[in-house]
Amino acid sequence: MRILIFIGSFLAAIGILVAVHEFGHYWVAKRLGFKVLRFSIGFGRPLLTKVGRAPDRTEYCLAAIPLGGYVKLLDEREGEVSAAELPRSFTRRPVLQRIAVLLAGPAMNLIFAAVLYAVLAMIGTEAVKPVVGDVLPASPAADAGLRRGDEILRVGDRATGDTEELQIALLTRFSGGGAVPLTVRRGGVQLPLTLRYGGDRLALTEPGRLLPGLGFDLASWTATATVRTVPDGSAGARAGLEPGDRLVDIDGRTLANSDAFVAAVSAAAGRKVDIGVLRAGAKLELAAAVPAVRVDGATVGRLGITIADGPRSWPPGLIVTRRSGPVEALALGVHRTWEMSALTVQMLWRITTGRVSARNISGPISIAEFAGISAYLGAGAFLSFLAIISVSLGVLNLAPVPLLDGGQVLYQLIEAVKGSPLSERMQLFGQQVGIALLVVLMSLAFYNDISRHWN
Repeated sequence: MRILIFIGSFLAAIGILVAVHEFGHYWVAKRLGFKVLRFSIGFGRPLLTKVGRAPDRTEYCLAAIPLGGYVKLLDEREGEVSAAELPRSFTRRPVLQRIAVLLAGPAMNLIFAAVLYAVLAMIGTEAVKPVVGDVLPASPAADAGLRRGDEILRVGDRATGDTEELQIALLTRFSGGGAVPLTVRRGGVQLPLTLRYGGDRLALTEPGRLLPGLGFDLASWTATATVRTVPDGSAGARAGLEPGDRLVDIDGRTLANSDAFVAAVSAAAGRKVDIGVLRAGAKLELAAAVPAVRVDGATVGRLGITIADGPRSWPPGLIVTRRSGPVEALALGVHRTWEMSALTVQMLWRITTGRVSARNISGPISIAEFAGISAYLGAGAFLSFLAIISVSLGVLNLAPVPLLDGGQVLYQLIEAVKGSPLSERMQLFGQQVGIALLVVLMSLAFYNDISRHWN
């Protein structure tokens, strides 16, 4: 059942976003007098087809492969066009109009994202304040002076109102090199601190590595963590852990939830830890040797057990609810879309130049997983997921790569400058380069997905 929800959520998300993108091309083409032959959601054999009214009789199709879509315009390069309809052919329209049609798809994705962010702002969203949880001794965070309970207000000059904004700001500043200035609130007083890191920055830009690598985590929900299974021969079994043990502390640090336990064990690869458990009402101290294993190219600790959490609760004041009126929400939606677009461009450039790990590129498996998880969490989470993917789709399609909208815009600009279209040979060469780049990108995305699930 779970896998069906994941697949259904993924297909629904792709269908919505493709429809939005292609509608942008379609709507502008219609308004500017281009003849639209077909509007298709999906590729391959049409499953459902409706023919529009005369004179254009545009075909509206739902096709068998729901992983994309297209708008087919009248184009004399693809077949014979009658003399009466030549003025409506794509190649016969003014260059600026062609560019407008090409840019309309990505623009519609960005507009759609802004609307979604505005809707989320109006209905209200819950956010978690960026309050520091545990700080590891002798870590960059400890050296900077971070303490449990500090609320991180700014990274550099960028305000961090919640944990998502904090992690984006930290990744952006950290991957740029140099020290990371912070402003924290401690006991009602604002203090300036500076995070410094002298190790391999690229490794810390991999998903989920930045905060542990800097030596701190964020205050989160609390729940009783209980050992669920202890396989025979596992490191947990050798340490004396048993199903039903309640995990209380590790190396003297009280555990807020199972995530805190997993993080502490992961950081203890190749050494021993002291685990405090409650068993039948009695407190026991167990010494566990933590084996080192390789996960995603990094060495982490594992005990080989599984853990279950009890009901979750949040510390008072850690959760804030934000709700805006229509005008403010629209402004916030536009600002959020611009911010996420700029971040996407910046991260892509830093991945290309080797300052951010390429493991941050996700493929369809991860996207399907995120779609399913967001659908489980509710309508708000799913709309937020749609907004993020819509921004990514809009920005990526603007890249100057043949086969993408940005590459086609580049062809039109070259034609405007030289006064004639590129030769068919050059266009074919550009398409081959574009296909090669997309194959490399998709292969990397699939590799990241598969290696993450394999590990």
